[in-house]
Formats: sequence, structure tokens, C-alpha cells
Amino acid sequence: MSEPQQQPPGTLQAMRRKPDHGEDSYRGCGRLQGKRTVITGADSGIGRATAIAFAREGADVVIGYLDEHDDARDTAKLVEEAGRKAVLVPGDLSRREECEALIDTAVRELGGLDVLVNNAAYQMTHETVEEIADEEWQHTFDLNITAMFRLVKAALPHLGEGASIINTASVNSDMPRPTLLPYATTKGAIANFTAGLAQLLGDRKIRVNSVAPGPIWTPLIPSTMPPEHVAEFGKNTPLGRPGEPKEVAPVFVLLASDEASYISGAMIPVTGGKPIL
Repeated sequence: MSEPQQQPPGTLQAMRRKPDHGEDSYRGCGRLQGKRTVITGADSGIGRATAIAFAREGADVVIGYLDEHDDARDTAKLVEEAGRKAVLVPGDLSRREECEALIDTAVRELGGLDVLVNNAAYQMTHETVEEIADEEWQHTFDLNITAMFRLVKAALPHLGEGASIINTASVNSDMPRPTLLPYATTKGAIANFTAGLAQLLGDRKIRVNSVAPGPIWTPLIPSTMPPEHVAEFGKNTPLGRPGEPKEVAPVFVLLASDEASYISGAMIPVTGGKPIL
């Protein structure tokens, strides 16, 4: 069954083979009870799976997303069905004012902030350097890494001892795919940003970690890769398949929980067997 090509960042509604976000399988046990969280890119993919898991573990969730309103409303419904508060905040996080507005809304609606998950990202496949426009290069950096800096800076006045910041890196931070040059470059920057920030915030008892997914089946794939790449997506991993978003979310749960009280500065791979050195 071929997957229809989409315009980035893609939507769940247009996908023939739907990703599994854990809608029917994730069972929580109160590991994040009462934690007030922001998750960017939470309309679909890893962000949605993380929102579902967080809510079922007892967290309230601010759902940051670009403009995929139907997908985001579906995520909010799943959060609310878990008995937790969901707040929808659309906006382009490549803009500083939108980053600040997201955090301001979270603090106002939830009464504070305990966990920040920086997950939103942009990628596009290019076969040559020449076809990468300056504007696309800049946008990729603005959204993928500069937004993380701005969100952290806006969130810090509201984060207390025991708070957690989790950034989505990638297997590309260690093994960059050449056809994803701008994206892969930002993911390397995220790995270093996370490691440095963890050291800067250690004395405040705020933990900072990253998750490095390998090939995960999300709307970003059919909207940013040519059909021939989509058809082979994930088959080159040792497990021989792409991962599902539900297979990444438990790592975010761990890092957000008090069980990870001595984990900071780490990058945890979820790559289907591809090593990250």
C-alpha cells in the first residue's frame, strides 16, 4: 500500500497507514501525577504519543503545534479522556514571540510549569547542497534549535527544583543522513545544547536530557521524503522496520519522572538497533 505524498509538516488524516501512538495500549500508573507540562509538536507523531502517555501518567498537557488543528484537537481529546487538562496553543515556534506566548499560556492555564518537552522540528530531503535555499536552512535552525533556546529561556523563571527539560534529538546527531543536511546539522546542535544546558542548570536542580529517535513512522515522513524513500523507510535498521511513536514515548515518561532524579545530560537512543556512539 503506497503512502500519498503530503505537503510538510503533514497530517494524520491524510496517511493511509496510521502511526500507533499508544491510543489503545498505553497504561499509566501515576508516574507524572500533577506535573504541568508543555509538549511542542504534540499534534501527531512522537509528540502525540508523549502527550497520551503523560496524561495517562497523571500530567496536564499544553499541546503546542503549528496549524494542524484537527490532529491537535484529537490529541487534546485523548488527554482529556485520561482525566487531565489539555490546552491547545497553535503557533510558529520559529518566531521568538510565539515561543514566549506558548510558555506564558502554559503558566497561566496550568498555574506553573514542571516539564518542557522540546519536540517540534522541520526536515526536508535534498539530493544536492545547491537545492537547499538559504531561507530553508535558516527556518530549519530557527525551529529546530533556536526555538529550544527561546523556550528554555522563557520557561526558566517558572521551573523549580526537580523540573525536567527534554529535547528531541535524533540518530542523525551521530550518523547524519546527507540528504537531510539542514535537519541533521540541527540535531547535532541539539545534542550539544542539551549536554551544555544540563551542566548550566545542575545547580538549580533542573535536569536536561535528550531522546534520539531513529526512523519513526509519523506524518513528517510522507511529507518530506520522496515516495521511494518512504517505501523503504526504516528497513535498514537491525530490527528491519520503522518504529512507532508509542515506542518512543516511554523514554520521555522516564526522563520527566522523579525516577530519573539522577539522569541529566544524557541522550537516550530509540533507534531500532542502530548504535549511537
